[in-house]
Amino acid sequence: MPIIRVEMFQGRTPDQKRALVRELTDAFVRVTGASAEAVDVMLVDMDKADWGKGGTLYADKDPH
Repeated sequence: MPIIRVEMFQGRTPDQKRALVRELTDAFVRVTGASAEAVDVMLVDMDKADWGKGGTLYADKDPH
């Protein structure tokens, strides 16, 4: 079973998540020929305080 894992910052609505799962599944099916039922999509909401880049938490970065 293919698994698509998406780690992203919190804040998407349930409708946005539904659309993302549908689009990712459709793209995988189109490219690979797999059945949609075989594709798992995992959405992982991350708080900016739990994710860093370049030695700095995203929560501490200038939002501009």
